[in-house]
Amino acid sequence: QVQLVESGGGSVQSGGTLQLSCEASGANLDFAAIGWFRQGPRKQREGISCIDGGTHYADFVQGRLPMSRAPDQNIVYLQINNLEPEDTAVYYCAVDNRPPGLRIGAHCVIRDFDFWGQGTQITVSS
Repeated sequence: QVQLVESGGGSVQSGGTLQLSCEASGANLDFAAIGWFRQGPRKQREGISCIDGGTHYADFVQGRLPMSRAPDQNIVYLQINNLEPEDTAVYYCAVDNRPPGLRIGAHCVIRDFDFWGQGTQITVSS
């Protein structure tokens, strides 16, 4: 059973930086895809980035939310620089545990991720 635990959220002022962590168990991140997603108030959940062969980002990221993985560990990070009120959301990590050969086409598609963490809240004040 895949389990994901996010941490690192909090309340910050605009311009600050946070680093989120996600620890995965029950999945081998050398083969599974793992991604970061978020859902703001009254908004649909959206993809931010994922590691699936390489690291892939949504267009809106523009370098401000780099994703990384701890070497040889099942831990991934999302750093959020220059936080804005629009970044207020619950941030989730999720795993697509299908075999790599079945993961074709677009990356970081929400419906392809079948294991989700509980989320961590970020609230940004202006």
